[in-house]
Parts: sequence; structure tokens; C-alpha cells
Amino acid sequence: MMEQPEITGRSANTMQFMDAVKTCFKKSITISGRASRSEFWFFYLSSILAAVGLGVIDGLLGGVGISLLTLAFIPAGFTACIRRLHDIGKSGWMILLFVIPLVNFVLFIMWFIVDAGQPHANQYGDVPTNMAE
Repeated sequence: MMEQPEITGRSANTMQFMDAVKTCFKKSITISGRASRSEFWFFYLSSILAAVGLGVIDGLLGGVGISLLTLAFIPAGFTACIRRLHDIGKSGWMILLFVIPLVNFVLFIMWFIVDAGQPHANQYGDVPTNMAE
């Protein structure tokens, strides 16, 4: 008979905005572990806000800040996506499905927006605590 995992439940608190950004940048080269929805979406929001802000400044000054920002956010965003997939019990390799047109849109909605993640520890780690480490 298969042993059922212990259900510990998800944290009732969401990760704070700055904690999410700090955590994602600290784990820019770490694909192990899990990322909660709040961690992933706050980091995604911060990348959009930073891009818009630097885009306006670059437009006024003609600088290269947006390019440097993009280089900073790519590894952190990529690993946050992989850790978010781990939270819903999927392999990080599933990120390759996002290169298929239309499939990527459907999977993005199903996995990153709708699915809250598994309420128990899985093969990728314990349930995210939504606290900065």
C-alpha cells in the first residue's frame, strides 16, 4: 500500500513584496526547492515595474539601463519559474513546454495562476513558508 504524504497545509500569509524580490535574487542560481504563488508573482511584478521605470528613464536619457536590468532579471526569473513548477509537483523540465505556441498560454494560466501548489512536502522540498530566508 502506498504511503500518503503528511498534509501540513499552505501558509495563510503571502510573502511580502520585498521579501519575494530578495528571495528570488538570492536564489538566482538555485533551481532546488519550491516557490509559492505570492513569491513568483511579486517577483514578476517587480520585474515589470523595474522595466517600465528604467524604460522611461532610458527614453529620457538614452541610456542602457534596461539592457542591464534584463540581464539581471533573466536568471532569477527562470529559476523562479522552475521552483514554481516544483511547488505544483512538476519537473523543472516542463518549462520547455512554454516554447510551444498556445500551449504555453494555457499551461501558464493552469500552472502559475490557478494551481495553488501542493499542501504537503513533495520530492522538491517542504511547503514554502512565505518567509524570507
